[in-house]
Amino acid sequence: MSIKAHPPLHVPVLLEAVLAQLQPRPGERYLDLTAGYGGHATAILEQTQTYTTACLVDRDQYALSQLGSLAGQGARLMHCDFLQAAQQLVREGEQFDLLLLDLGVSSPQLDRADRGFSFTHTGPLDMRMDQRQAMTAEQIVNHMAEAELARLITRYGEEPPAIARRYAAAICAARPLSSTGELARVIEHATRGKRGKTHPATRTFQAVRIAVNDELTQVEQTLQLVPALLRTGGRVGVISFHSLEDRLVKRFFAEQRQAGYEAELRILTKKPIAGSHDDAYNPRARSKNIKNKKRSRDMPVRIPVQNQSITTTVLVRHGK
Repeated sequence: MSIKAHPPLHVPVLLEAVLAQLQPRPGERYLDLTAGYGGHATAILEQTQTYTTACLVDRDQYALSQLGSLAGQGARLMHCDFLQAAQQLVREGEQFDLLLLDLGVSSPQLDRADRGFSFTHTGPLDMRMDQRQAMTAEQIVNHMAEAELARLITRYGEEPPAIARRYAAAICAARPLSSTGELARVIEHATRGKRGKTHPATRTFQAVRIAVNDELTQVEQTLQLVPALLRTGGRVGVISFHSLEDRLVKRFFAEQRQAGYEAELRILTKKPIAGSHDDAYNPRARSKNIKNKKRSRDMPVRIPVQNQSITTTVLVRHGK
């Protein structure tokens, strides 16, 4: 039977590239800080066979509920965001040989209208990755001051300031908005000139989602905890979907590189390594590149993938 006729719930991004760069070996301990639907975790744990020492984290309860098979084999599940998980694991003194961080929204989240992430499926203005939290997209869209909303669209959506101000004004004039479809139409009507290949609401939706979930703070603070979570010889992979995340990862590595002898990271390979097009069912996985970097304690690898560049960075920790 053709896999195209019955695609799986979710095909993990850059699976083959991640396996090739992390190189999981039997007996190694695995931490997945964004386990999602378990695609990466299943493939990695099949190679390590360390189910009972694995730790799988996600703030999306629905995603976590799909990991019953791995939990049944002994994996520890943590229902919280990856920063909270990293902080707790550091306090517990836990360390791992393999660590994966797959940033951003997942395809199943975009596909479910009731989650409110997508402008292609009309749903409530929600966008919460953890539905236990109070902040929603509706609160930002309907209650944020116009000037602040414009700054948010520029900062997190990377829209030019003039366009962001126009979109913010249109949103405020149309309030109250209750659905993703309404928000998308408001932005579409406020768009001038020829439309590009992407929907004009793409960047605004990204900006609101990042704000709702405090995504960039999570990334920045979690990266600082990576060294403490890795055993000697441990590797970590980071997959990012847009340039804001990618800049944080690059900056972290640059800071390590500039630290000289005391640096925790050093670069392994300076040029990107092209990844294969192994994500036929994940619409966000297009052109892929991999960069390898290494650390004085850890060694990194980066994999950029297009459509908002998806970037994977793998680090290997070594003792001094």
